[in-house]
Amino acid sequence: MTTPAQTESTEAKAPTSVVLTDVAAQKVKALIEQEGRDDLRLRVAVQPGGCSGLRYQLFFDERSLDGDVVTDFGGVEVVVDRMSGPYLSGATIDFADRIDAQGFTIDNPNAGSSCACGDSFN
Repeated sequence: MTTPAQTESTEAKAPTSVVLTDVAAQKVKALIEQEGRDDLRLRVAVQPGGCSGLRYQLFFDERSLDGDVVTDFGGVEVVVDRMSGPYLSGATIDFADRIDAQGFTIDNPNAGSSCACGDSFN
């Protein structure tokens, strides 16, 4: 079931996509506004590397690639490519701004283990 704040595009359908918390969506929206562009979306990808074998990449992108799954969170579009989708299915992206943690965090139920820095997993 989708809510008004969360709708999936028809570019590609996935049974479960990533979830962007309200706090993270507000931060992404603010960062995009700082860039001064309205064509950017948050792309979330998984790439080989890091101390645990795979690492997350979050970056702004204006491209649309074949197989992308695009999910809208209150005006913020999150894009996941076809290859990263299975690794990110059901993952929650949040933003922390505390003394003990700063930046985007990913809670991924597909990660068997992760490194201490939290940037890579397997």
